[in-house]
Amino acid sequence: MLVSAPETPSLFDPIPVLNSPPVVPASAPNLPPAGKLWLPKRVLFTPDALQEEFGQQIYARVQDHGLPVEVLKANRLTGLRGADARETYRNAKNTLAVVNAPAGALRLQPTPPSADWQMNLAEGCPAHCQYCYLAGSLQGPPVVKVFANLPRLLQNTAQYEQPGRVTSFEVSCYTDVLGIEHLTGSLAECIRYFGPRQGAHLRFVTKYQHVEQLLNLPHQGRTRARVSLNAEPVARRMEGGTAPVAARIQALRQLALPREQGGGGYPVGVVLAPIMPIPEWRAHYTQLLDQLAAALDFPCDLTVEFITHRFTPGSRDVLQEWYPNHALDFDESTRAVKRNKFGGLKYVYRPDDMRTLKEFFYAEWQRRFPHAPVLYWT
Repeated sequence: MLVSAPETPSLFDPIPVLNSPPVVPASAPNLPPAGKLWLPKRVLFTPDALQEEFGQQIYARVQDHGLPVEVLKANRLTGLRGADARETYRNAKNTLAVVNAPAGALRLQPTPPSADWQMNLAEGCPAHCQYCYLAGSLQGPPVVKVFANLPRLLQNTAQYEQPGRVTSFEVSCYTDVLGIEHLTGSLAECIRYFGPRQGAHLRFVTKYQHVEQLLNLPHQGRTRARVSLNAEPVARRMEGGTAPVAARIQALRQLALPREQGGGGYPVGVVLAPIMPIPEWRAHYTQLLDQLAAALDFPCDLTVEFITHRFTPGSRDVLQEWYPNHALDFDESTRAVKRNKFGGLKYVYRPDDMRTLKEFFYAEWQRRFPHAPVLYWT
């Protein structure tokens, strides 16, 4: 249920902070240059992870990149917290931990509207997005935890397939899978597994550009490779450590191009998120969609997902600790309140503002991509 906020200036009025020069978050110094491979300063392995054959493969990949490895004495992660939230954040974001997923990971959770089920190959993300959807969702410091028992997690998905229909599995709920792929090989493992499965499809989304390693994999059309895009001011100021928008669009083109043209031949998708009514938002998003149309100038299997910016009180508090110099609008008075069946709430755009945004994006998408369906708006 949407509860309208009191009358206030519209979100579509100028937001001064977004007109200011880009701010590097004080809580996330030494961000990797945009588009560069993420190389953590610390790599941890639990003993049980090293007993897994796939864990050994990750170990070899990490060594190939010349990264120092620490094998823990027990199957627990400790010593990741710093003196305060900002130091804890810095420590965690520079750490890759290779562990075994707990038994609870075998009980998959539904994840509409993105997919039928989420199947996590890792938790924690190497990027530094100021609006991070993981804030408040994961327990403990935001360390990147990769699961060495991934083959077992994949085999477990078979019991969730539903006869007579294609069951979709999302692997990007809690990480950017391509952002860590050079160290893990986990995404390739997933793509190869789902390739021959007629009743199941894989879905992933990324803000990174290094797709060359995926182009020749035997996906058999059963992996939809999606790229997260946003208006240039949002991406530049709020998505630290990710690939530039232009590079992401070219990566999407590579993924979608037919094999005979040097591409991956994947079904592809755009996740336009989080949509924000920044100053001159129509012009900025029009430019983005024009760039996308120019890059996808050939027939391809394309979809789009539109996700507007929203936040919960808990996520806002965590993000303000992580990024004290953020450029986000957390003004509750310009939002509507949306409650779930458990009584939790999130702040979303007001109905009139949401309607304006939706009408614009649906019309502009349909004009450029009349045969590419909109999967959902949220």
